[in-house]
Amino acid sequence: MIEDLTWGGIAVGVAARLLPVWAAMAVIFAVSIVARRRLGLYGKLFDSKVGMIGFGIVLFWVLTALFADLIVTHDALSQISRMRNVAPGTALPSPDGRYPHYLLGGDSLARDVFSRMVMGAREVLKIAPAATLFAFMIGITLGLPAGYFGGRLDTGLTFLANLVLAFPVILLFYLLVTPEIVQAGIPTAMAAVLFLMPIVFLTLLLNARYFMQPVRRAVYIGAVMVVGLWMYAGLAFNADPLGVWGMSPNLLNVFVAVVFVNTPTVFRIVRGLTLDIQSRDYVAAAQTRGEGSWYIMLWEILPNARGPLIVDFCLRIGYTTILLGTLGFFGLGVSPESPDWGSTINDGRRLLTVYPHAALVPALSLMSLVLGLNLLADGLREESLRD
Repeated sequence: MIEDLTWGGIAVGVAARLLPVWAAMAVIFAVSIVARRRLGLYGKLFDSKVGMIGFGIVLFWVLTALFADLIVTHDALSQISRMRNVAPGTALPSPDGRYPHYLLGGDSLARDVFSRMVMGAREVLKIAPAATLFAFMIGITLGLPAGYFGGRLDTGLTFLANLVLAFPVILLFYLLVTPEIVQAGIPTAMAAVLFLMPIVFLTLLLNARYFMQPVRRAVYIGAVMVVGLWMYAGLAFNADPLGVWGMSPNLLNVFVAVVFVNTPTVFRIVRGLTLDIQSRDYVAAAQTRGEGSWYIMLWEILPNARGPLIVDFCLRIGYTTILLGTLGFFGLGVSPESPDWGSTINDGRRLLTVYPHAALVPALSLMSLVLGLNLLADGLREESLRD
């Protein structure tokens, strides 16, 4: 009969399962350290202890999500008889070729907590960075002209942004993912508008850069339109004929809610940076050369605003991670059986005083990822100020 693991055995077992992560981290750090002087701001990050600690934590979770299928010991949704609420290190009554232990114990439905923690990282990192990136592209597309042109455009867009920001974030999230709102088709209509903006952003970016090279401009913009509209049809309407791009209704609702809530803040940051940078000499020089407005905004102002935007991007992924956890905790996340950390914490909290491991493991995972993102942002801010 297989014996239960001691705490030392549990630590060894977890470390062994995470071997692909340790190996990938070692390779990435070794290559980065050797070539760091040629890697721009990322290379300079290695001069910041705080930044490197944050980068290491974030990299750990990113690689864990990527290698999740190799790391998990059991199916995150499977239930094994007599393993309900078992302590960490408990041996399976009859392994039958499966991994012989629940390394971090079992939850109230006899599922493996370790495997759900690992797959939860994939669920979180599948949504948070992509949704933040969408919010940034929309915020940049609207914030640059608002700050550059000013006038009624600025007044109108700023009013709309302030209107959204004046609404309590959690309540706004709750409203956007409630069944009544979903049945009314509001999230789908919002997706139809919001998901067009990245295509608009990339088209404007390439058109401004290659305006004097019509052949290259046509090729690049054509590629953006074909791929972008293909993705747009699949993500917004689940109408991809090839089945490559698509979102479940629950995932679409959460994604739209995250993008919608984050966009006004990004808009205000970009607008403020644009108001400051547009008075610089190099912007005046570009205007004197006769450059177009979008070229100046996207290729003169935006690159010189990259430092604060990169820092805010890291922080905003952390905020989004917390919001996703909050949605999952209230049962408004991706799906009821999803291993995302918020849902797992909610499942485990009911027996927290008796079997704390089921809730503590995802809670500590969520905390560590957000901490890593905050430390990474601090390191990036520190190094960007030295430029």
